[in-house]
Amino acid sequence: MDRIAAVASGRSAGAEVSFGEKATLKVQNLETFDFSGYDIGLFSPGAQVSAVHAPRAAAAGCVVIDNTSHFRMEPDVPLVVPEVNPGALAQFRKRNIIANPNCSTIQMVVALKPLHDRYRVKRVVVATYQSVSGAGKEAMDELFAHTRAVFVADPTTPEQFPKEIAFNCIPQIDRFLEDGSTKEEWKMAVETRKILDPDIAVFATCVRVPVFIGHGEAVNVEFEKPVDVEEARELLSEAPGVIVLDRQEEGGYATPLDAQGEDAVFVSRLRRDPTIPNGLGFWCVADNLRKGAALNAVQIAETLIAEGLLRKAA
Repeated sequence: MDRIAAVASGRSAGAEVSFGEKATLKVQNLETFDFSGYDIGLFSPGAQVSAVHAPRAAAAGCVVIDNTSHFRMEPDVPLVVPEVNPGALAQFRKRNIIANPNCSTIQMVVALKPLHDRYRVKRVVVATYQSVSGAGKEAMDELFAHTRAVFVADPTTPEQFPKEIAFNCIPQIDRFLEDGSTKEEWKMAVETRKILDPDIAVFATCVRVPVFIGHGEAVNVEFEKPVDVEEARELLSEAPGVIVLDRQEEGGYATPLDAQGEDAVFVSRLRRDPTIPNGLGFWCVADNLRKGAALNAVQIAETLIAEGLLRKAA
């Protein structure tokens, strides 16, 4: 590694951030930063900012791995989860931009991939239990402050969420669309099809829950082929990025708290769904700040390097 730079808005320019165990980096101003000579840029500045500066970095020869939603559904931008569709990276030079998927989509497709390869997924019905960290630091602060306020009978006013989040569940993440779904639910459907298979039908209900870190998902899948639960468990156990924790006993399953600080997607509660042909249900959890965001972006960069794709394009 010859050079690494920390870049942010002008408000943060000049501040120092830690890098590695001992080093620090001085933050540079994104507005004036020259991306020439940098191989990879990890972007997470918000969709509107990425829309302006990611193409600028890409034009300077810096491969952008963008964590915002702005480029995900553009047909000439790969949307990549390295355990699922690493082959899509071969197309990154069309724009020099690679999109990082939505956090809730990432963990679901990691779990679905080995099952899809064996049985072919037809339809997925998923209900998410998404932590407040997916909405940012201010949302985490609101959950903490409002939870404390409940115990001392202080009044609270929701600011980061449409309703009170403390001791509550909110079945709305992002704005509503014309068909009654929310943008988050739409993302799960269209991103799953782009990443895994365009023929998969997805129906999602996305819910914000009073958890700080870690998303949970109750996933119901209908396959084209008959599915065997024990074989499915074995396939998942051998899949990259997956840990199966599925004991039929008290506490024999993973929770969002178990996933905090971990890289893997945890799969639990595997069981046959007798109400539909070739049906399977499972529960999965992951740290949405790691595999759902930062880790997946880093894995994309590592795959680019390991496959020699940067050298081939140079």
